[in-house]
Amino acid sequence: MIKITFIGAGSTVFAKNVLGDVMLTPSLHEAEIALYDIDAGRLEESYIMLTAINHNINGDAAKIKKYLGVEERKEALAGARFVVNAIQVGGYEPCTVTDFEIPKKFGLRQTIGDTLGIGGIFRALRTIPVLEGIAHDMEEVCPDAWFLNYTNPMAMLAGYMQRFTKIKTVGLCHSVQVCAPGILNALGMGEYVDKCSTLIAGINHMAWLLDIRDLDGNDLYPEIRNRAFAKNRDEKHYDMVRYEYIRRLGYYCTESSEHNSEYNPFFIKSKYPELIDRYNIPLDEYPRRCVNQIADWEKQKKELVEDSSKLTHTRSREYASYIMDAMVTNTPYKIGGNVINNGLIDNLPAEACVEVPCIVDGSGITPCHIGKLPTQLAAMNMSNINPQLLTIEAAVTKSKAKIYQAAMMEPHTAAELSIDDIVAMCDELIKAHGDWLPEYINDVR
Repeated sequence: MIKITFIGAGSTVFAKNVLGDVMLTPSLHEAEIALYDIDAGRLEESYIMLTAINHNINGDAAKIKKYLGVEERKEALAGARFVVNAIQVGGYEPCTVTDFEIPKKFGLRQTIGDTLGIGGIFRALRTIPVLEGIAHDMEEVCPDAWFLNYTNPMAMLAGYMQRFTKIKTVGLCHSVQVCAPGILNALGMGEYVDKCSTLIAGINHMAWLLDIRDLDGNDLYPEIRNRAFAKNRDEKHYDMVRYEYIRRLGYYCTESSEHNSEYNPFFIKSKYPELIDRYNIPLDEYPRRCVNQIADWEKQKKELVEDSSKLTHTRSREYASYIMDAMVTNTPYKIGGNVINNGLIDNLPAEACVEVPCIVDGSGITPCHIGKLPTQLAAMNMSNINPQLLTIEAAVTKSKAKIYQAAMMEPHTAAELSIDDIVAMCDELIKAHGDWLPEYINDVR
């Protein structure tokens, strides 16, 4: 029997998508599913929901068990073939609030703060120690399992797992699947959504739509560029930052404008506050979403948990079940995966975590060689890779100097703050995190 362990199973909606997909996949539907979380209430809610779905759509074919707390983690992992990671260390309160409110005191504003920026750096610093413990358990009780990471900051966490543990890891994100359909539909070119070929590569949340053609081989980019320029000129909309990328850099990017507005020094600038309105940038967007999601959960809980007797599921676009199926059945499947570069993209560092096309089959995951990115795109990626690599080094070495250096190299932070303010802000964040962070060595003169 195939065993699938879901870490962070209290993420009820996401667990529904991934594990509901598993139950709808013939090669997986009789799997043993281990649900693991440290929150007893949320774990129980997910267990009730998934048990109902298993009954309603799967004839109770899957075997679902739940495991609570660090003391049961190793048992949850034992014998797993696949481990899905969807944890959030520190939650909205206190840690997300800390990630936003302390930088704000220093004049540093953010939109999402979970992938890059000072918020992304500290989210990685508190998450990597947890991943280290999970990896140690996996090395002992399921050393051949695949670790499918969905947790942000993707490049830092997947990069850590791939470089500093023995666990086979791939990072997975939604943005590759929806990139081309999103822009084609938004620009009135929806007739090409299912009739085009694409090439996407770069880094997570900043991978580039390098090529897009119709089925006859005609380049769709000239029309995309013309329409994107006209739309940014003529109307205010939700994706203005990425359309500006098309205008200035020549290419569209995978992740949303609210994310990408904080991945560079161009759009959120205290000296030019008018840019916030001009590019329709939603400052403090992630805390706002968290508050709304918490408020909406009571309604969702009634549907997904309390009234779950008739709950069903339709297979989602998430990669996880397709990856598992491809490996189990040895049927090739193409994904956009986050893997260590090692020469896949010639003009990015070997140790960077890059997002490239990968073929999945019974032998595992085989990433594709891309060659060189256009210079301006590689430069944009490098501005994000530098703080990513330094953050991983900080987590591994427990060096405060590396935390400061990661923040100094982070493009938005560096554009807004002096070195002294960056150091002071980091010190305040370290102190505020308390037990969420391990002890760091004060190795700065």
